[in-house]
Amino acid sequence: MITSTEKINEYYHALVEKNPNYDGIFFAGIKTTGIFCHATCTARKPKIENCSFFDTAEEALLAGFRPCKICHPLSYPKEIPDEIKQLVLEVEKNPEKRWQECDFQKLGIHSATARRKFKEIYGMTFVQYARSRRMGIAFKELSSGAKVIDQQLSTGYDSASGFNDAFTKIMGNPPKKAEITILYASIIPTPLGRMFSLSDEHFLYLLEFMDRRGLEREIEQLRKKRNARILPGKTDINQQLSTQLEEYFTKRRTHFSIPLFLDGSPFQKRVWQALNSIPIGKTSTYQKIAQQLNNPNAVRAVGNANGANKIALLIPCHRVINTNGELGGYGGGIERKRYLLDLEKEKRND
Repeated sequence: MITSTEKINEYYHALVEKNPNYDGIFFAGIKTTGIFCHATCTARKPKIENCSFFDTAEEALLAGFRPCKICHPLSYPKEIPDEIKQLVLEVEKNPEKRWQECDFQKLGIHSATARRKFKEIYGMTFVQYARSRRMGIAFKELSSGAKVIDQQLSTGYDSASGFNDAFTKIMGNPPKKAEITILYASIIPTPLGRMFSLSDEHFLYLLEFMDRRGLEREIEQLRKKRNARILPGKTDINQQLSTQLEEYFTKRRTHFSIPLFLDGSPFQKRVWQALNSIPIGKTSTYQKIAQQLNNPNAVRAVGNANGANKIALLIPCHRVINTNGELGGYGGGIERKRYLLDLEKEKRND
């Protein structure tokens, strides 16, 4: 989400003026209607305080906005094929649905075709689109749910266990066990986009960029394994986290001091410990980490453990690059990885 006051004023002016030069440059989320539009939408213009602006449609979807039926922002800059229009409509009929191969077959559409054409037009696959819409609904429910819980608590309701979490409709209920874990969700803005955290009063369990492809699966696994309900709320942990992330991105912090709940195998935990030993401003490789663990043949296993890390930035998997010096992959996206490494080099040189 765009937070610069200068950009917000610029984009709002373009929205009011229906300036065609800005079509495709930003997407405007309208808080009062829950839709997002492009610059030349003919709908009645909202007040600036009721607008959120995004660089991409995926960000708008993850923020809980749905495509406007007047300006069809997902069709810009080209007319989209009929089968893609149909898929967008089908998602809106049941946005919480998880799509399977048989669902495409019922519509007479090949899943590979949908994947390719969505990628060409939107820069994301259909699965990403449907997932972003699902997760956007959950994130939006978390935001609105926080207000409901605050209101209930203020009138004497003192137990969070009576509330359904925002992910239940999407992922189902966690298994019924004797003990329920309550994890509190927080959305933290950063210069690289919003991050999603889960914590209790003692530990941080998860921290990821909200557009990470594997986030939905990570949340589901955590809910099932910990028999967890996820509710909106602030803990000492996520408040400390918010402060420390702000200090990190403004070059005032080089190390984090948040207690972490490491949910992994003994080998994975050893890899994550090795990641934490990489000095800020430096990088390592899977091969070096395998050697550090006295298991030089475990390069692939090290890579898998690196990918299984659920706590971005604090466990610095972004500091692992390819043996040939190339950046390699990163769950948060290669551009974020480049930004983080450059930021940390600047910190080291300060």
